[in-house]
Amino acid sequence: MSIVLVIVSIVAAYLLGSIPSSVWYGIGYFGIDVRKQGSGNAGATNTFRVLGKRAGTVVMLIDVLKGWTATCLASMLFYMSEIGETELLVYKILFGIIAIIGHIFPVFVNFKGGKGIATLLGMVLAIHPELALVCITIFILTLLASQYVSLSSILATLAFPVLSWIGVFGHPEPLLVVFGFLMFLLVVLTHQKNIIRLLNGNESRVNIFGGSKSGRH
Repeated sequence: MSIVLVIVSIVAAYLLGSIPSSVWYGIGYFGIDVRKQGSGNAGATNTFRVLGKRAGTVVMLIDVLKGWTATCLASMLFYMSEIGETELLVYKILFGIIAIIGHIFPVFVNFKGGKGIATLLGMVLAIHPELALVCITIFILTLLASQYVSLSSILATLAFPVLSWIGVFGHPEPLLVVFGFLMFLLVVLTHQKNIIRLLNGNESRVNIFGGSKSGRH
């Protein structure tokens, strides 16, 4: 194994995650910094709210692609015979987590980014596409029913380790289960204020599929 290639891949995963798509897209095409409007969050949800569905969709897809590409760096190392098949999942998880950290703490915009949900989705798509699609379905159904992006994100993230644990798609992989619960914990930590507002009944709703309503996420 080439330690240099692994280090380069780690740096590349972080830089990919750090791409502030909402900030650059908002300023570049609209002259608007989404961090100064709406919830002030540099993520896809606030982009939907401030700039509309088209801009929000673009930003979300870019953020998903960031996570997917960073995670697939492990596959590149595998096909280059730098890592073995038994190590592939470990490195996919490593690079994906680093990309999420990059999204939350992006070097390009003073380490103040989004909450990492779309980037996490891209990572999960690269690791387990079938399970990712189930989680997406749970997210969409929850969002349609509640219009709470925060609640939808939390439940969809929780679904990943739970479904992995009970073996919905075959024998459970312990590393995936542990990773899933750690990611769920991260999502809970980054959504603490949203959870408090949900419990207090004053969390704002966002109707992404039919226009947006002002609020916070």
